[in-house]
Amino acid sequence: MWVSHLNRLPTKQRLRSWGIIDSSTCSFCSTAVESRDHLLITCNFSSTIWLQILARLDPRQLFLSWTELLSWIRSSSQAAPSLLRKIVAQASIYQIWKQRNNLVHNQIFIPTSALFKLIDRDIRNTITARRQRKRFRNLMQLWIS
Repeated sequence: MWVSHLNRLPTKQRLRSWGIIDSSTCSFCSTAVESRDHLLITCNFSSTIWLQILARLDPRQLFLSWTELLSWIRSSSQAAPSLLRKIVAQASIYQIWKQRNNLVHNQIFIPTSALFKLIDRDIRNTITARRQRKRFRNLMQLWIS
């Protein structure tokens, strides 16, 4: 998450600017330049994942840039406190990037439904591992409901 926040992920846009590769098109959609914002937020693949996540936490919300994602993470509500938003964002960014690497290096594509299940499992595991801490006690109920 920290590397993505600093915009230091080796996306195809960055690799092309370094002269390492010839094409900078997105690994998922092949229609736009693979930048951090496109790959992790606005690509059809990623936005489908975010829509599934936001359906649980904040159905009225949708972000189109990294700045909007960070604002969403910092905000808080009864249904989605900031801590839960941080866990969700970290798990989502990690799994989307992992899937991108799996596609680029191994040519293995996982559908969004399967990726959402992996994200859901990461979130549940993170909350469960910390369930004894006061700040984590109600997060599972908020995530599942």
